[in-house]
Amino acid sequence: MIEEAYYNCLRCKNRRVRLLTTDGKHYVGTVVDVDYNNVYLRPDRGVVKTSAFYPNPYAADILTLSLFTLLAIALI
Repeated sequence: MIEEAYYNCLRCKNRRVRLLTTDGKHYVGTVVDVDYNNVYLRPDRGVVKTSAFYPNPYAADILTLSLFTLLAIALI
């Protein structure tokens, strides 16, 4: 399941998406990167400061979501 989530997110890289997590939360933004554990999303609104370890000068604007918690991803 993680592998499927990884490849689905990889196909959406640099595209605007809506992500739904297993706890019922949804996020809208642009997928900026994907690794085997996480998807990195630049949210459409607000500033998110949860990505202190992402090696990017704009890391304060990146939301890190675990692939394990993803329920669905859709292009918008």
